[in-house]
Amino acid sequence: MDIVYIRELQIQTVIGIYDWERKIRQTVSLDLDMATDIRAAAATEDISKTLDYKAVSKRLISFIEEAEFLLIETMAERVAEIVLREFPVPWLRLRVGKPGAVTGARDVGVIIERGQIPRQTL
Repeated sequence: MDIVYIRELQIQTVIGIYDWERKIRQTVSLDLDMATDIRAAAATEDISKTLDYKAVSKRLISFIEEAEFLLIETMAERVAEIVLREFPVPWLRLRVGKPGAVTGARDVGVIIERGQIPRQTL
């Protein structure tokens, strides 16, 4: 599998458990590694045959800007679900960071890996 990636996608949203955090917008930063097969796109130079990273970015920006989260873990799970459900991605690694959340640290956050759940036949 090949990897299409997005690095340091910065998005403003409401995130946090403290009252003051619920009243402001903070920046979160996303890195995505998304498994795909780029051979058909490379052979034809047809964007419809590849994973469109701009479309993924626009979808995640729209979702995160409109949503509110208490935990970064919840955001990570929802983002992974969207990518796996709406785009031709069988596996992804996602880093969600919250810059400045801890004094003395440049960034804190979570990294998750998720894949498609095989459908069972009944």
